[in-house]
Amino acid sequence: MSRLRSVVCGDGAYLPERILTNNDIAGLVETSDEWIVQRTGIRARHIAADGETTSMLAVRAAQAALADAGLAADDIDLIICATSTPDFTFPATATQVQAELGITHGVAFDLQAVCSGFVFALATADKFLTSGSHRRALVIGAETFSRLLDWSDRTTCVLFGDGAGAVVLEAREASGTTHDRGILTTHLRSDGRHRQKLFVDGGPGSTRTVGHLRMEGREVFRHAVGMITDVIEDAFRATGFTAQDIDWFVPHQANKRIIDASAQKLGIAPEKVVITVDRHGNTSAASIPLALAVARADGRIKRGDLVLLEAMGGGFTWGSALVRW
Repeated sequence: MSRLRSVVCGDGAYLPERILTNNDIAGLVETSDEWIVQRTGIRARHIAADGETTSMLAVRAAQAALADAGLAADDIDLIICATSTPDFTFPATATQVQAELGITHGVAFDLQAVCSGFVFALATADKFLTSGSHRRALVIGAETFSRLLDWSDRTTCVLFGDGAGAVVLEAREASGTTHDRGILTTHLRSDGRHRQKLFVDGGPGSTRTVGHLRMEGREVFRHAVGMITDVIEDAFRATGFTAQDIDWFVPHQANKRIIDASAQKLGIAPEKVVITVDRHGNTSAASIPLALAVARADGRIKRGDLVLLEAMGGGFTWGSALVRW
């Protein structure tokens, strides 16, 4: 039975020029390259310049994705920007991207699910496209997390970086089987009881300040592997695929130890795991599309490949998406 599928027809990324290495951070707080690499796998991260906003990063990633898809901005009628670091409390960063691209039709809005944001945005766009209400979507993950960091807290400031990634989705008729190109299944979860484990201690409705990121690292690690594998097993049950069928596993790039433990628990071979956390750090909602762009550019992800995405973020939120490229 035929149906509409949301097919990825282009992707792009953008990283700020400034690179902050572990040795650079060691000049700010008591830490070392060895300590950071051993615990996180991170060696460097990109930091937005003064005056370089989240929407600026998002626009550059969106332009690259449109070029890769061979489409003009006017072909887009839906923009969803996943971000926890918007330019303004309002309007939505997505509307700033829309305006900068010169798009005057369709709809643009932000989605906030922290590090899970891109997966949540992908699932949301899929619902719009497969309903028939919209034709082509820009799904963007963009963050300037460096603006939320307490640079005197070595447990958090070593982890995060800035960047943006985007994909273009297009609604296309398909056979309705798991052989189709496009998004095959998505699974999203949240549990607000875990707020204190990973949150920002400010906001316009509480402290009237931006606040700083706070994290109970051991608690996040303890929950992460179980939650991640839970939604991935849901994806396998929904499609009949197994870990052996996956061509590429593109997880949220938070911590290499979490990535390795998750892949091992699921039985996904290490050579199938795309890892960019070493060069990007944790870029929250931008991490998955940035990793996708790297794996596309170096020739790993090819048309027809089965790609598994997963993420977990503050809240807690977590989710998975299974996509045939």
